[in-house]
Amino acid sequence: MEIDIFEDKENKVFNRREIKFYVEYEGEATPKITDIKSKLVALLNSKKESTVVDNVQPHYGEPKALGYAKVYETVEDLEYIETKSVIAKNTEASEEAEEDEE
Repeated sequence: MEIDIFEDKENKVFNRREIKFYVEYEGEATPKITDIKSKLVALLNSKKESTVVDNVQPHYGEPKALGYAKVYETVEDLEYIETKSVIAKNTEASEEAEEDEE
């Protein structure tokens, strides 16, 4: 899986960076959002807790997808602005299991 960032825009109103990118995944299934998020965190040197992948749209017949991610300044900003469904799909299964046990 290879990620190519083609737009990185600062949004000062929401205290975040908005990232548009392509994901190329030759010979594989469309990557999971959590896998893409992990790779983006490494590429952008951001915190995993303050990064969300909003959507990934595969191109028909091509091993390529268009994605949109947001990197917030703080976790509080992320929790205040993002919907629960976006936060939930960016949470890994192991993190959810730990929260259920508590």
